[in-house]
Amino acid sequence: MSLFSKKSISSLILESEESEHGLKKTLSSGALIALGIGAIIGAGLFSITGMAAANHAGAGIMISFVIAALGCAFAGLCYAEFASMIPISGSAYTYSYATMGEFIAWIIGWDLVLEYAVGSATVASSWSGYLGKLFSSYGVALPEQLMITPFDVTSTGAAGIINLPAVFIVTVMSLLLIRGTSESALVNTIIVILKVAIVLVFIFVGFKYVRTENLVPLIPENTGTFGEFGWTGVIRAAAIVFFAYIGFDAVSTAAQETKNPGRSMPIGILGSLLICTVLYVLFSYVMVGVAHYSAFKGESGGDHLAPVAIAIEHMGNAGADGKIVAAYPWLNTSIIIAILLGYASVILVLLLGQSRVFYAMSRDGLIPKSFSRLHPKYRTPAKSNMLFMIFVSVFAAFVPGRVVGEMTSIGTLFAFILVCLGIIVLRKVNPGAPRKFKTPLVPLIPVLGIITCLGMMVFLPVDTWIRLVAWMMIGLDVYLYSGIRGSILGKQEPMQTHRKSYRVTAATGFGSTLLLGILGYIHGAKAGHMDGIAMFAYIMAVVHFFIYFYFYIKGESRMEKDV
Repeated sequence: MSLFSKKSISSLILESEESEHGLKKTLSSGALIALGIGAIIGAGLFSITGMAAANHAGAGIMISFVIAALGCAFAGLCYAEFASMIPISGSAYTYSYATMGEFIAWIIGWDLVLEYAVGSATVASSWSGYLGKLFSSYGVALPEQLMITPFDVTSTGAAGIINLPAVFIVTVMSLLLIRGTSESALVNTIIVILKVAIVLVFIFVGFKYVRTENLVPLIPENTGTFGEFGWTGVIRAAAIVFFAYIGFDAVSTAAQETKNPGRSMPIGILGSLLICTVLYVLFSYVMVGVAHYSAFKGESGGDHLAPVAIAIEHMGNAGADGKIVAAYPWLNTSIIIAILLGYASVILVLLLGQSRVFYAMSRDGLIPKSFSRLHPKYRTPAKSNMLFMIFVSVFAAFVPGRVVGEMTSIGTLFAFILVCLGIIVLRKVNPGAPRKFKTPLVPLIPVLGIITCLGMMVFLPVDTWIRLVAWMMIGLDVYLYSGIRGSILGKQEPMQTHRKSYRVTAATGFGSTLLLGILGYIHGAKAGHMDGIAMFAYIMAVVHFFIYFYFYIKGESRMEKDV
């Protein structure tokens, strides 16, 4: 059946070879590590740390970061093996195509669209807010209505118009990507050096002001409520700060543009993850060491600078009145600059990953071929970059980032699960394939990765699951309408197999409508009334039941018309 037709490892390697029409191989191990750090270090380091420490882990937040890093490491080891074996654009999409077939590859490819595109828009929205903070620190007030969406209100209660700074940063990063990967990587490397330098300054300056009494006890006693301190609090905080690590997987999307992918990809993926883990642990140690974790209570940790600002205010000595006088107040402005740089590099890497996934899907015929045509001069997928420049800009300009922020996380976790599963499958079906890097302790490491990521997904709210299922149903619509017809592998199959392809895909859709209805009911029951999200779930499920019924009965006739 064409749905489960796989691309051979040899054909994928052949596609990755340098040619005058292919993507340029310009990236080194160092550039890949910088790409990884650029994607990982963002708002999570500067804001989530304080919230997770105050509400869940206390000084044990350092342990939480280590636990979260272990979960990422399980998936990272699996990514590293795949990237060294299949050095081609597409990341988890391509790996799934080689191990579990076209249908699963489509699902994960559509999921990656969610992860990268929505993630870019969310980060761009936050970037806008911090730009306003930077200007206000110099006494310049930017017009609030031009910095928020129509669904937000200004400090005076007026409705927003458009988030122009978000559009600006997405446009700049997209144009930079069109210009070339090596140029983009150079800019990203410079940004990474600057923001890591500021992070190190925070660590070194604050280290001498760490007070041991703030770190005792390391794990505060549980309050009697699950997840509020104690070991359950440390683990729940690990689930929260896990989202601060999202981004290292984007390194694998640049495999086809790497000079020596068999060696460089594992170094880039695991190296960036290791460096960021060390920085995260040290940063959190200084944060909860200079100020007691209770000092961060009440901060939401979303886009707020307060946790870091509170820590900086405690970096000093007590004055005559007993209050601590901050020795380095200038650090606040430096941290804002670090956050702006961090967000810019995150947007850059996410947009890079998005365009490369679309490039791979287009090359396989699952979406229009125009997205796999490269710019004649820069040899980059410029049309894909332009599409997502417009899409992400519009999304960031008019939709509040908080609405779909968690969708990025659930999409990433889903991708991690499929990559871990793919390693287990590949070791069974193709054990003799050449591997320049091998995931150790298979199947233990992949199984631990699946369990860890699935556990993280369970911690996410029901409405996030509703949005994920709805998004995947839209993906099934696209695949039924054009993906099956355009698939290059599918065209090599006899006509009778396509009836099965349409029916299996439609049957999967029927299951999705049932799941969406159940999630809508759970959400409505939890809310105590039929709110907008529950109503959306029900309407989406009913409409798609008839769509999938049509394709189940009539789908193969579309192939016959093409013939």
